[in-house]
Amino acid sequence: MNITIIGTGYVGLVTGACLADIGNNVFCLDLDARKIATLNEGGIPIYEPGLEDVVESNAAAKRLTFSTDVEAAVAHGDIQFIAVGTPPDEDGSADLKYVLAAARSIGRTMESFKVVVDKSTVPVGTAERVTAAIQEELDKRGRSDLRFSVVSNPEFLKEGAAVEDFMRPDRIVIGYTDDEPGREALAAMRRLYAPFNRNHERTRVMDVKSAEFAKYAANAMLATRISFMNELANLADRVGADIEAVRQGIGSDPRIGYSFLYAGTGYGGSCFPKDIQALTRTARDHGQALRVLESVEAVNDEQKRVLTNKVLTRFGNDLTGRTFALWGLAFKPNTDDMREAPSRVVLDVLVRAGARVVAHDPIAVEETKRVLQLDFADAPALLDRISFVAGKDPMEALAGADALIIVTEWKAYRSPNLERLKSLMKSPVIFDGRNLYEPATMKEAGVVYQGIGRNSV
Repeated sequence: MNITIIGTGYVGLVTGACLADIGNNVFCLDLDARKIATLNEGGIPIYEPGLEDVVESNAAAKRLTFSTDVEAAVAHGDIQFIAVGTPPDEDGSADLKYVLAAARSIGRTMESFKVVVDKSTVPVGTAERVTAAIQEELDKRGRSDLRFSVVSNPEFLKEGAAVEDFMRPDRIVIGYTDDEPGREALAAMRRLYAPFNRNHERTRVMDVKSAEFAKYAANAMLATRISFMNELANLADRVGADIEAVRQGIGSDPRIGYSFLYAGTGYGGSCFPKDIQALTRTARDHGQALRVLESVEAVNDEQKRVLTNKVLTRFGNDLTGRTFALWGLAFKPNTDDMREAPSRVVLDVLVRAGARVVAHDPIAVEETKRVLQLDFADAPALLDRISFVAGKDPMEALAGADALIIVTEWKAYRSPNLERLKSLMKSPVIFDGRNLYEPATMKEAGVVYQGIGRNSV
């Protein structure tokens, strides 16, 4: 099938590459000429395990094309995926200007029936706005003869495992309108996704608004589990319980399960923070308060400071003369995504309190340098207090450190040489924001250890 992907960001590039990999002819459109040039030169603008190989092989096979040519993009695809960004607006709602601009570009240049797919995460009712935008452009052209249908097909990809998630989905949600163009669009979407349903049927067909809602509901549930466990972990520290034992106790209940019950420093990334804000904003627009989700967001904001609160409690509010090693910058492993990353809060608090920080991350150092220019725009001289380990060995960050702070659970951090660690550090103190180690093991090794919800052990 001929497919067009509008937007070569995280969702668009993964979607386009994977659809090309199963034999479709995919045209990826982006108005960022530098990004398209990078892709045409064999580069990848994001880090995602396995994606580079998929892009390279399908570009070489001529099934994957990258261009800034809007007219060619609209002409190419019978199915037009809109996969542009929906950043949070000032009031927390999703900013749909890029989605609607993509819709208008389709309406301005289409010459045949198009299935227009909202792949971006968008609020309930967006399909109606996309439909109106396309129809308005067709009316301007006097092309009442041209038909189209807007479909909702939300993505459920995890950063760090996006290629695997796309190629082996646990569900494929399709929302359509029950009219003649809508049924034609649904048939096209079923053909497109047929290769993913050979083992068993994964497609969930519903009305458009329900499909739009399903994406937000899924992320809201996962974020709720994270904040729930983090709040319990903070209480566990006070009452003398071990949150890891609690996790295993409740996770063994099949009604609950183990996923997304790990205590830590809060969630980040491109999805959960903005999606919770957008959903709560939608509720307010309809006269309803989502009190649980408002609390989920508040708990998460506070949780990003849990590690620095522990540091300040131990070393005092004035950290002048102190040096801290920081392991992990990206909001989660296997990505370089620094959006809403807890490490940004940790760096901000420590540096503004007078400390120096030596940081390590296997992938995200360059992206961190970029975002810190924004975070410290009010005091750029403070950036001199942050340095990065150039090599791949995270132990290099430990020399002369008063403490080690762990923010991201990269595999390289899971089994450190504790004797070497103690020999490098000024004092063997670890603040573990991901509970990577057993407190009893650390105590036996002579390391002062503070995790999240495990400090009674």
